Amino acid sequence: MNNLWGGAIADAARELNSSIAVDSRMWREDIQGSLAHAAMLTKQGILSEADGAAIKAGLEGILADLESGALAIDMTAEDIHTFVEMTLTARIGEAGKRLHTARSRNDQVATDLRLYTRGQIDALVGLIREAVAAIHDKAAAYADAVMPGYTHLQRAQPVTFGHYLCAWAMMLVRDAGRLSDARKRLNQCPLGACALAGTTFPIDRDMTAAALGFDGPVLNSLDAVSDRDFCVEVLSALALLAAHMSRMAEELVLWSSLEFGFVTLPEGFVTGSSIMPQKKNPDMAELIRGKTGRVYGDLMGMLTVLKGLPLAYNKDMQEDKQALFDGLDTAALCLSVLSPMIAGMEPHPDAMRKAAGAGFINATDCADYLVGRGVPFREAYAVAAKLVHGGKPLEDLSLEEYRAAHPAFDEGVYAAVDLDACVKRRNLPVDEELAALETFLKEQ
Repeated sequence: MNNLWGGAIADAARELNSSIAVDSRMWREDIQGSLAHAAMLTKQGILSEADGAAIKAGLEGILADLESGALAIDMTAEDIHTFVEMTLTARIGEAGKRLHTARSRNDQVATDLRLYTRGQIDALVGLIREAVAAIHDKAAAYADAVMPGYTHLQRAQPVTFGHYLCAWAMMLVRDAGRLSDARKRLNQCPLGACALAGTTFPIDRDMTAAALGFDGPVLNSLDAVSDRDFCVEVLSALALLAAHMSRMAEELVLWSSLEFGFVTLPEGFVTGSSIMPQKKNPDMAELIRGKTGRVYGDLMGMLTVLKGLPLAYNKDMQEDKQALFDGLDTAALCLSVLSPMIAGMEPHPDAMRKAAGAGFINATDCADYLVGRGVPFREAYAVAAKLVHGGKPLEDLSLEEYRAAHPAFDEGVYAAVDLDACVKRRNLPVDEELAALETFLKEQ
């Protein structure tokens, strides 16, 4: 297949120049953009009605054949845009050569990429909703299961499993918000910017923007074709999403170990060892954790491509799609595994409760009890610390031992250090958290 620009280059240079192995996935968006462009050219009288109708029929035929598999993409083409246009011309003749009037590949590619990214964001937000739903259901089922909360991976204060899981879901809700915000900013149409300085033809940019579901055209023609800040913004949101999934995966790895025993991961999401028959390895969680570095690399690669590029278009920007697509694909794959893994995991409340009963996680409540009886907090803190250092669980101390530490103690201290009472007094808003997640899940 020939190049649209008509020149010839060396074989190695052709391989370097070709992007169809990456951008071929945008065939639907390329045809969608071309249909809108052709309709606008016809309405404006730039194309004849006959040529406009021929182009429309030809593009719709290519679209149908690609969807059915009757037409295969020629991977020797320079890019997907070349393939579509040359296939169109081969099918309808001279009219196909008129499609590119008042358009450059610069604004065409930028439009295709925005269309594709917009659709991928919508799909990703849908996957995030599935993950939030899985977490919500598990949190609701174990809303009152007492477990230790941690700081520095040391047992700190008592919480519930439902409250803990809601923290995961809140991270994902914000990730969905960041992606949705990025979608709003990228939803402007580059078509009509042409190579960099617009066109002399009397085009209607508002028409093509509306036809493609954009909020309007990109105002500045140089900006329209030369920036990929929307790719950076999406990859940044994906990097945070990957970080959050990695943190969840890390805790699943810890919790499913014999040392914790808080959960059992479902069959189908663990693997065995080639040498140790007893092993059930949390490989899927570990891979989600490991994929984070890949998404970070995509973000840094995209930032590096854009660094120092003079306006307007430069061929360096062809590298945008590989980084963006890899980040989108990786995040989607990880989400598609995370959701059913969480939905299928079996929590062990007894093990959580046992862990919460050790480690003096009611020590703060002991100090707070003294504060409630008029003791300054720093003094109360020192008294509680001395009791902890004695090594005996606070709930097992006698009243004499308490009073030996401080005369303000009385029988009420036992209710204060009771684990269930400690959790209840904190009034963890699990019901409100679950309600907020339900509102998010109902949003369109």
